Amino acid sequence: MKFAAACLLASVVCTARAQVPSVPTLGEITVSTPRGEAPTFDVAGSVDRVEGAEIRDGRMQAQLSESLGVIPGLQVQDRQNLAQDLQLSIRGFGARSTFGVRGVRIYVDGIPATLPDGQGQTSNIDLGSADRIEVLRGPFSALYGNSSGGVIQAFTEQGEGPPRLGFSVAGGSFGARRIGATASGSQGSVDYLLSANRFETDGWRDHSAAQRDIQNARFGFSLGDGHKLTLIANRVRIDAQDPLGLTAEQVAADPRGAALATQYDTRKSVEQAQLGLLYERRIDADNALRLMVYGGERKTVQFQSIPPTAQLNPLQAGGVIDLSRNYGGVDLRWTSSLQLAGRPFEWVAGASYDQLGEQRRGYENYLGRAQAPWLGVQGRLRRDERNDVRNLDPYAQGTWQIADRWTLEAGVRRSTVRFTSDDRYVIGPNGNDSGNARYSRTLPVASLRFLATRDLALYVSAGRGFETPTLNELSYRADGVGGLNFGLRPSVNDSVEVGAKARVAGGLLTAAVFQTRTRDEIVTGTNTGGRATFQNAGRTRREGVELAWQHETLDHWRTQVAYTWLDARYRDTFCSPAPCAAGNSIAAGNRIPGIARHALFASYGWAPPDGWRAGAEMRALSRIEANDANTAGASGYVVAALHAGYLKRWQQWEFNAFARVDNLFDRRFIGSVIVNEGNGRYYEPAPGRAWTVGVSGAYRF
Repeated sequence: MKFAAACLLASVVCTARAQVPSVPTLGEITVSTPRGEAPTFDVAGSVDRVEGAEIRDGRMQAQLSESLGVIPGLQVQDRQNLAQDLQLSIRGFGARSTFGVRGVRIYVDGIPATLPDGQGQTSNIDLGSADRIEVLRGPFSALYGNSSGGVIQAFTEQGEGPPRLGFSVAGGSFGARRIGATASGSQGSVDYLLSANRFETDGWRDHSAAQRDIQNARFGFSLGDGHKLTLIANRVRIDAQDPLGLTAEQVAADPRGAALATQYDTRKSVEQAQLGLLYERRIDADNALRLMVYGGERKTVQFQSIPPTAQLNPLQAGGVIDLSRNYGGVDLRWTSSLQLAGRPFEWVAGASYDQLGEQRRGYENYLGRAQAPWLGVQGRLRRDERNDVRNLDPYAQGTWQIADRWTLEAGVRRSTVRFTSDDRYVIGPNGNDSGNARYSRTLPVASLRFLATRDLALYVSAGRGFETPTLNELSYRADGVGGLNFGLRPSVNDSVEVGAKARVAGGLLTAAVFQTRTRDEIVTGTNTGGRATFQNAGRTRREGVELAWQHETLDHWRTQVAYTWLDARYRDTFCSPAPCAAGNSIAAGNRIPGIARHALFASYGWAPPDGWRAGAEMRALSRIEANDANTAGASGYVVAALHAGYLKRWQQWEFNAFARVDNLFDRRFIGSVIVNEGNGRYYEPAPGRAWTVGVSGAYRF
């Protein structure tokens, strides 16, 4: 691996040095950092940005997986199941998640979409009004706190100019349809954007219909003297059936089937609303203050497929999960630019506080007798507890240009997370399971960047991160006893990355080699009936290579390529589930499930600012193991897509129409796996050939 990495980085260096200086045709790309906007070329780490136009053009705009394949190191798979969100991981972090997003921090307009316990979701990202999405990988992710194996940030467009009204509609295979509307503009010191989108689908698989409504609003107020106030409001509602996973035999017989899901009427409903306020003040030419305050609530009801006979155990928490969560927080940050030893020095210092209050109830998923039940309805109360999570994280980061071509960057964050559980269901043998836990770590990071030439930058970075168990991972114990699993320990990881960035022939070529060593890795212990328990599994190692190439010609031909090689393995033998018994030993050297070793994305297209446009895409993913024993997995696949459209601007009007075909050659493959599913129902099949058509329009007053 080291030899291959050296060869890859050397090829970037030699290619960049061999180029004749040319005028770049790919525009300068900037990303958000704690110290402000910075070109990606100047960042000593792996960070990429996807523009809002790329997210929307020629796409249904239903899931992030449609447009983020171009990011190396990011594995994002559409599970064809809105009840469970996307399966998303960065450099292997988050791969164990059976639902939602774990191990990766998510922000929407600076507001955390990841709660203080590390559990996140992407459902409130409105693609219809997104300005851009940024993805950070590597050691500097640790500066964002708990569960920062990587960071995804989504930003809403800022309203500009005279009022603009827009609409869009799209339809596709399997009853998919979406309708959206936006209103934006600016008047004097006020800018605004309002957006509403509804997506519905009958679902490719049986029992996978869903409906999602998102409303998003952003208001900006310029207060003069460098002061600015931004208000962000967001609401989402989801009603989705859950088709569950299938065994290999069920996939072979009927990949669209969902007999068990239909029997139990498995489903989920989600309703979330949040509000954020961002205040930015320029103190003087060298100092600035930023204050962010947010709050929200999220209600979730999920019906699972747990058999009624299993719920006869008085310690069983039932087959219906009812969660009510209130969350909020504040982040205060000071930024300053000055001189240190006669050289430019920028530093950022601040603190963030986040809190989550959860009311968790469990109910039986049947009425009547367990031997002859009426399934898929809410029955008797079986669990009632109040859980609280809080974190307080001070942090600091400094960037010092120590010489004309050398830049040193370092930072530290002290992350402390507290869990408290108050059990309110104390009946008979179900005793008082209240408890608390506290996890804390100091997370240092550092990097050194060398500007070899005007168009070639080299860097090395290193850092430490940590990941606490989430409330969902603490919620159940493998021994069947009630209460939270406070025996789980946080995992701690040490990462190092070496990279290069080169402007070549008007495009941007990036390469990174990385390794992450983790101790006390959190893994799935048991996973049956839609309910998972977790345990610690000793040491793991993730190492890999990322390559990316983006290029656009003067006549609007655009090329994008992203390749990832990732080897993720257990370094210690452990037993799953613990304790050890015959046949449950996991050997050191086994691959961590849910992670593809090879991933490739390539696209080529013509996208002029007006008129006809077209393009092709290719995605390839190698085999993914489905369990720790590596005895089951999903085979690799290659799929292709074609799209074409027409864009016309005329006076105040804009008109855009497109048509798209995914899985062009009608490949049959597994789209995602449910890691360590106890009944062998690992597989979530992907649809065959699918089409999408859409049209949008806008009028600028």
